Amino acid sequence: MAKKTKTAEAKCFPKATQKDFEVIIRPIITEKSMALMQNENKVTVKVLKTANKTEVKLAFERIFQVKVTDVKVSNVAAKSLTRGTRYQGTTASYKKAIVTIAEGEAIDLFKE
Repeated sequence: MAKKTKTAEAKCFPKATQKDFEVIIRPIITEKSMALMQNENKVTVKVLKTANKTEVKLAFERIFQVKVTDVKVSNVAAKSLTRGTRYQGTTASYKKAIVTIAEGEAIDLFKE
């Protein structure tokens, strides 16, 4: 029997399921998130409100085929705002996750 190398095992991820694509909604593109991506290898994404850290980690590893080292999750509260001088409104609340990717791996969010 042939022995598996450590690098071959690290690259072997299961296939992504429909649930994985429902957990990760979209990337959050701001100046701060772009700086985190370039300097610290962290990706900021909007996730399902009911998702926990484990679900986010597994979904990220299955979809992007990278090793995730840490996940931080926070709820972003709704903010009230005024539309013009007359109409009151609110922005939607959501949950965001900051996912740290292992050293030496990268994700291309802007595929051409």
